Amino acid sequence: MKFWFEGDISPLLPGIGILAGELGFQLEEDGIPVLVGISGEGIEVGCEDGRAYIRYGRTHQFFRGLGLLVQHVRKGAAFHIRERQQFDLVGPMFDLSRNAVLTTDSFKAMLNKMALMGLNTVMLYMEDTYEIEGEPYFGYMRGRYSQQELREIDDYAAQFGIEAFPSIQTLAHLEEFLKWEPVSHYRDTKGALLVSEERTIKLVERMVESASAPFRSRKIHIGMDEAEELGRGKYLDRNGYSSRFDIMISHLEKVLDIARGRGLEPMMWSDMFLKLASASGGEYYDEETSIPEEMRCSIPKDVDMVYWDYVHTETEDYERLIEKHRSLGSKLAFAGAVWIFNTFGVNYGLSLKASDTALQVCKKEGIGEVYATMWGDDGNEGNPFAALLGLQLYAEHAYSPERPEWEHLAERVKFCTGIEADSYLLMKDLDETPGAEPDNRVQSNPSKFLLYQDVLLGLFDYQIDGLELSAHYEALQRSLSERSAADPAAAGMLEVPEKLCAVLKRKSLLGVELKRAYDAGDKAALAEAAVRELPEIAQAVRELRSAHRTAWYRMFKPFGWEVLDIRYGGLVNRLDSAAMRLLDYTEGRIARIEELEQERLPYSSANRFNHRGAGWCSYYYRMASPNVFFHVLNPF
Repeated sequence: MKFWFEGDISPLLPGIGILAGELGFQLEEDGIPVLVGISGEGIEVGCEDGRAYIRYGRTHQFFRGLGLLVQHVRKGAAFHIRERQQFDLVGPMFDLSRNAVLTTDSFKAMLNKMALMGLNTVMLYMEDTYEIEGEPYFGYMRGRYSQQELREIDDYAAQFGIEAFPSIQTLAHLEEFLKWEPVSHYRDTKGALLVSEERTIKLVERMVESASAPFRSRKIHIGMDEAEELGRGKYLDRNGYSSRFDIMISHLEKVLDIARGRGLEPMMWSDMFLKLASASGGEYYDEETSIPEEMRCSIPKDVDMVYWDYVHTETEDYERLIEKHRSLGSKLAFAGAVWIFNTFGVNYGLSLKASDTALQVCKKEGIGEVYATMWGDDGNEGNPFAALLGLQLYAEHAYSPERPEWEHLAERVKFCTGIEADSYLLMKDLDETPGAEPDNRVQSNPSKFLLYQDVLLGLFDYQIDGLELSAHYEALQRSLSERSAADPAAAGMLEVPEKLCAVLKRKSLLGVELKRAYDAGDKAALAEAAVRELPEIAQAVRELRSAHRTAWYRMFKPFGWEVLDIRYGGLVNRLDSAAMRLLDYTEGRIARIEELEQERLPYSSANRFNHRGAGWCSYYYRMASPNVFFHVLNPF
């Protein structure tokens, strides 16, 4: 396919050149002539009688228009498309703080997809993964970005009219920095800054300066969420009791003074204000919350509030919570989610439904900025590229006043990413298992806890007993293999899930089976498990680890992989120890296996017996063992 662009396209040429390679077209004078012009009314794209046009209002709209042109020219029929952008800013937030720091090349690959979708902003969530001169422990051995790397990302995004900007933490969520003894003078509690100290404010100044300097954008997200520990550690010892609201407002004003002095436009997560206003003192979504007038008047109005909501699926919930947020008196932005956190898969059942409802309400309510967060909690086993179907949904909502039809969404994601929508959807079945609620709406994550739970301790066995999980994962493994063959572009994304299913089809219910055989005195079954099942599962784990390692180094900096290496190593070693224990028992060297004599209890109240899914756990160390991984009162 050949095109020849007519009009002033010199500022667009770098981006056109990149996407020409992505889409497989050439710039040739004998190609289809494309008249490029400015439109004040959004995007207009068409082709008829061998001539085409793209009219756009903002740079990023040209590149969406370019994608639409190529997509529809391939069909061969004349077409005319008009679109109006519904949000001022729409795009993802990448979590770059939970071990998986995207390489600059991976970031660029993601930006290429975003450009075709028409997304026009990207938020880089960096707790300590950017460098600060004079603070060597900030992001130490964590894959932090250099100033040069951040400028490179910003320059690349700017070619497509995508506004990149930093999202940092200036109050809490700084555990990975504050854990270091040489910087303990900054620490109030485990994750919160000691806000009363002048040197802490100097640190925040350098945070803001270092994070914002590489970017063209004047936007900056200053965090301040989930600061429940605020003022309850060294601050309390030194200053006595003050309300968290008063401490937070005082610190917020200092941070805003820093931002104002640099001409920045700050935003922050809204949850602490709603939590502090709730009757319970800690419930973000409390239906009874009413914002007191004193709070509303005390909150500075030159900081935007970001209302985050990843779970609601009903229109009324979003309308109610947007109304509550507006009573804070600040400009409001919205952050939804594509659920890749605490799982090897993507919870598309919940993500698509919640996002679809939220975005439609945001359009009706006139919310100008919407973001799709992709958190990487607890080590980040997930794959952000597997979330592209969710980002496509945000993009299609952003260019239509109505809900996008599924057929349209599927066609667009295939064009923009090269991968079929059905290939993405298979990722949900890693967790949408027997025992899950419809659409996995309460976030079960068996793909993670069934992998890491110990086969002798069986912490989740009570909750999964009786579920056809082995059959589920065996069938899913076949589906993933068939899909990889039918959709080769998806093969890289699906390899780790396929290898995971090869483990889980055998391991998911093994603990239940071992307990049952032990209680029945079936030593033959236990011996068979020791000499055949457990070694074969261990080999499947090694193959999973190898595939996962390849995928990690393809996408991310090396820092953080050691955590997953240790998890896989621990899993293999525990399988080996389990085999030894079983053989010692069946061959008469020990009289009993104490681990298998223990009663199995529900792991938590999140289980299928009260319609809360097959189970949920946020932390590896709680999946792997009920015993002490670490216990810290005073680490120094």
